[in-house]
Amino acid sequence: MISTKHIISDLSDVPREWVFENYLNLKEKLTGQDVKILSAFNSKDKVPSMCIYTDTISGYYKFKDFSSGIQGDSIELVKALYNMPTRANAVNKILSDYEDFLANNTFFEKREFKIHDKFKVVDHEIRHWNTIDQQYWTKFKIGSKLLEHYNVLPLQYFTMKKKDIDGNILLFKFERPYTYGYFRNDGSLYKVYMPKNSDKKFIKVQNYVQGLDQISYEKDYLIITSSLKDLMVFQKLKIANAECIAPDSENTMISETIISKLSKKYKSIIILFDNDEPGIKAAERYKHKYNFSYVVLPMEKDLSDSIEKHGVDKVRGILLPLLKQAL
Repeated sequence: MISTKHIISDLSDVPREWVFENYLNLKEKLTGQDVKILSAFNSKDKVPSMCIYTDTISGYYKFKDFSSGIQGDSIELVKALYNMPTRANAVNKILSDYEDFLANNTFFEKREFKIHDKFKVVDHEIRHWNTIDQQYWTKFKIGSKLLEHYNVLPLQYFTMKKKDIDGNILLFKFERPYTYGYFRNDGSLYKVYMPKNSDKKFIKVQNYVQGLDQISYEKDYLIITSSLKDLMVFQKLKIANAECIAPDSENTMISETIISKLSKKYKSIIILFDNDEPGIKAAERYKHKYNFSYVVLPMEKDLSDSIEKHGVDKVRGILLPLLKQAL
């Protein structure tokens, strides 16, 4: 008699936590918490940049790898790990591998699953500019007028809050130099920037396409840079017929709704991201999805670092022909 005890024919019979634990060899069991690990797609990753997290809408685990830009659900994970052409291929592998797992294990442990709250910025206080702020920003040729125009302000502190699984409220107040708030025109905080914090330079407060409040829609060309800092230093190049925006990060795609609106306003849109592997891969995704040309500046890692080291005139002399070639 052929046993069908461990034949799995429906993906709904496979716990999503098992997929992540099995294929990523996680050291901890997933019970609703977020986990951060070294990239499974970038062997050069030295600081954990891959997040496994619970999606707030579905309640299921998903992943986002900031090093490579790859993200999605459990099926996308397996599809990407094994370079499979379709999601159906990934599903078949998951079903087969889970059958093998059950054949060698009595069962997959059922656990109490609790969605863990995430820390959120709930309070902040703006302070006055000081000498160290001036020294930091002016090395990128960014002065007070640009900072004011893009609503960048120094922070005395910011407070983060979350409720733990036992119902206790956790509050942490961060007060340190080189801390800046990025604000919208309406005064709402959308990001905290800590350039001297090696562990976490950015804390996103809300979704926002940076620079969207400032563009005039009267220029011929739109440049999508990798960050607000690059966006600001681009202004120093004095390229009169172009203006800039920046996504939350290189690995966050600007939505089709916004891109559709922007495409109607400009003759051309060009991507100018970092010249490292993640930046080029992110630019390729924009090219694949929106058919935008991209430019790789062969200098320092990004535009602001290039201006800091080589100066405005030299960067402009190299970048301008590349932009013209991309049109």
